[in-house]
Amino acid sequence: MNENKKAALVLVVDDEERNRRLLAAMLEAEGYTVAEAADGERALELARSNLPDLVLLDIMMPGMDGYEVAQRLKADAATRSIPIVMVTALDDRDSRLRGLEAGAEEFVTKPVDRLELRVRVRNLLKLKEYSDFLANHNRILDQKVVERTRQLAASFRETITTMTRAASYKDEETGLHVARISFYTVELAQALGQDTEFCDIIHYASPMHDVGKIAIPDAILGKPGRFEPHEWEIMKTHAALGAKLLADGTSPYLAMGAEIALEHHERWDGGGYPQGLAGEAISLSARIMNICDQYDALRSKRPYKPAFTHERALEIITVGDGRTLPTHFDPAVLEAFKGCVGRFRDIFEEHRDR
Repeated sequence: MNENKKAALVLVVDDEERNRRLLAAMLEAEGYTVAEAADGERALELARSNLPDLVLLDIMMPGMDGYEVAQRLKADAATRSIPIVMVTALDDRDSRLRGLEAGAEEFVTKPVDRLELRVRVRNLLKLKEYSDFLANHNRILDQKVVERTRQLAASFRETITTMTRAASYKDEETGLHVARISFYTVELAQALGQDTEFCDIIHYASPMHDVGKIAIPDAILGKPGRFEPHEWEIMKTHAALGAKLLADGTSPYLAMGAEIALEHHERWDGGGYPQGLAGEAISLSARIMNICDQYDALRSKRPYKPAFTHERALEIITVGDGRTLPTHFDPAVLEAFKGCVGRFRDIFEEHRDR
């Protein structure tokens, strides 16, 4: 045995003390540490409190026999991987099959042959050592994958923040606008029953909705009055430009950002742009973004309009004002919006432009 290596612990379970002492003496002579149990209940207690590396288990015991002990050990996640050697005076095929079904890996027959016991115990402990090594290796790999995933997510989010900040320098919208959009979209996604992953992605993807405005001339972006027809056509290209900018990204944030950028001006009734999509042909993320963007635009001051109150913005979205109509929005998203308008008002006030 390697002196620097901790001796393997073997739990010997037998209702007869003489048998336990004999097996213990054989194992200790091979350098193993031995724990003893005189019945099944005590065996389970010892196995759970100080996990052995192997169990030598007598089959014929009063009360809880060896079959039941083996079944319980294998049913418990904490002790499932411990190899079991059943020690039995029974040599018939049915008894061994029953032992295998209970979870035993090996058998030795009474009277126990010392050489046979040594070989079977040594081989099983080697297998368990290798199994433990693989389990630990996989656990380390899993931890590394989790950490690497966390680092990649942080990197993607940093890229998104930089990109949206750059876009905001070109537009009248402020950093507070994109912050509000993040919170609005998560509120609506949760109200619609979306899972945590979707809510996390839309939180970071939604601020990229207008990233395509980077390519729109300043004279058009900053124009205080209404656009001329040719200016409006140029302005509308920001949706496709934004999607194109984000389309080659590999992260889920950029993938959702691209679909939001392309489709957030589409309308449920088919009257939007740039593709004239209608109904569920519009991605859910864009349908959520549409109403959030509308609410924030109505609440915010622009060169061509004053800021509206919460009540007026709510009225325009839910009743309509001729330009904006309820039919522009997914009915399910509109209903969810009505259910959390209080949170929208709070978000706007908490992150209001100063």
